[in-house]
Amino acid sequence: MRVHWTHLRRDERGAALLETALALPLLLVVSVSIFEFGRAYQTMQVVTNAAREGARVAVLPGISDAMVTARVQSYLTAGQLSKNVTPTVSINRNTPISYGAGSAPGATVTVNYPFKFMFLNNVLKLVAKNPTAGNDFNMASSATMRTE
Repeated sequence: MRVHWTHLRRDERGAALLETALALPLLLVVSVSIFEFGRAYQTMQVVTNAAREGARVAVLPGISDAMVTARVQSYLTAGQLSKNVTPTVSINRNTPISYGAGSAPGATVTVNYPFKFMFLNNVLKLVAKNPTAGNDFNMASSATMRTE
């Protein structure tokens, strides 16, 4: 009987399966997190460039706020962001820009885009005790340009 127990203690047949069962979920969460943060970074770049494009259009003479908003929305659509999400675009055409000893009039366009992680929101809701963890958040970017 003693030989049998020592034989079982040295048997490592299930060790690889157990290590895989413990390590694989962690590896998958890390891999998906890399993809999710890459998508978030790409979305932030598109939102930043949309604000710049809106500011470029806002400083032109004869351009209305609706035309600026339409240009921002078309840039976001061209950046392949969701058409179901409506960004908030705010335009301030009375922004003073200081340079050297003087100042010039300018326009500021701010774009707020609601962003949601596809996978990580659900993981945060399971793990975190905070009730607001895993909610959508706004990506905001603004650009200011001198009026021509």
